[in-house]
Parts: sequence; C-alpha cells; structure tokens
Amino acid sequence: MANHKSALKRIRSNEAKRLRNRYQHKTARNAMKRFQELSDKAEAEKMFPSIVSMIDKLAKKNIIHSNKASNLKSNMAKHVAAL
Repeated sequence: MANHKSALKRIRSNEAKRLRNRYQHKTARNAMKRFQELSDKAEAEKMFPSIVSMIDKLAKKNIIHSNKASNLKSNMAKHVAAL
C-alpha cells in the first residue's frame, strides 16, 4: 500500500485513465468491426472519416502505436476502395 498522499492520488488517477483508455479503445474497435461488415459503398464512405478520426485520436493519446494507426487506416481505405 502507498504511504504518501501523492502516491494514493497517482493510484486513483491511473485507474481513471486506464478505464477511460479502455473505453475509447473498445469503442473504436467496435466501430471498426461494424465498418468492416459494411457492404454499401456510400455508407462506408460516409463513415470512413469518423473512423479515421477515432484512430488518429487513439494514436495521439498513445493508446495505440502510430504505426498501428497507419495500418488500420490503410486497411479501412482498402475496404472502401474494394466495395
């Protein structure tokens, strides 16, 4: 157990950040999964910018690596082009 007040606060804030990161990451993963299941090109093109925005935000906050973000965006763009 932590002995300092600042260490106790750090434990609380780390847990809050962990939960927030998990929520954002899971939400983005679910959105990407729904996007990959789309078969309508118009709908996919409409949804694509919001998916890219989600991925960029995750990379900016270091929830995912920037290279992984690039790979995900590339795969999403390929999916739209293939429709």
